[in-house]
Amino acid sequence: MVKIFFCVGRTVIRVEFLSQIAGPVAGFNYDTQPMGRVLKIVNSLPFFWLLLAIPALAMLYAFWVHDLLAMDMVPETGEFSARLMILAMMVSPLVAIFGQRSWTSWLLKRRRSLGVGAFLYAVLHLLFYILDMEALEAIWAEFFAPSIITGWLAFLLFLLLAITSNNAAMRALKRRWKQLQRLVYVAAVLTLFHWIWIHDDAIAAWVHFIPLIVAQLLRGILIYVRRGAEMG
Repeated sequence: MVKIFFCVGRTVIRVEFLSQIAGPVAGFNYDTQPMGRVLKIVNSLPFFWLLLAIPALAMLYAFWVHDLLAMDMVPETGEFSARLMILAMMVSPLVAIFGQRSWTSWLLKRRRSLGVGAFLYAVLHLLFYILDMEALEAIWAEFFAPSIITGWLAFLLFLLLAITSNNAAMRALKRRWKQLQRLVYVAAVLTLFHWIWIHDDAIAAWVHFIPLIVAQLLRGILIYVRRGAEMG
């Protein structure tokens, strides 16, 4: 089984391949072998959360140590939030396109973490924005500007989705949970327009969102073709 792990991808792929060939002979055990224990840690959700936190830690370090302005941190935190949201939304289309494979299963197990990570970066984005504006009067003065209110609406949807991104909410809401989670598409559209309008530049925003749009279109086409085949 081939698994992909960011910067340690080559090592993991090599060990996984060897474990499949030599495992029964050499008695390779992920719980007892030193390398196996390391790989188990690397493949854990806490380690994945550490990877997600590294950009935020780097931003906070740069903000405090290099005495950057809050306005310098607003774009960076917002863009990381959008990137993680896009990655989380890419998982379902990739599973639909490529099927159940080891790497798509790996992504599925981390989709919720990506979504919650996107929300936490949005919180950081909001905090730096408030620090930059300094006063509620200044925030309210531009609140209803299209470039600003789209961001606030997207954040409120992120908040709702983050609150319900747990097993207890799934059990309580049942079928309505999936309907609620579809609000992420509304949040994505709002985020796209917020990004375009706030920077007055569509190129960077579309570069990030086009892969998601293409993946969703391919997913829709595949679902349509499969349903047609079943009916035929």
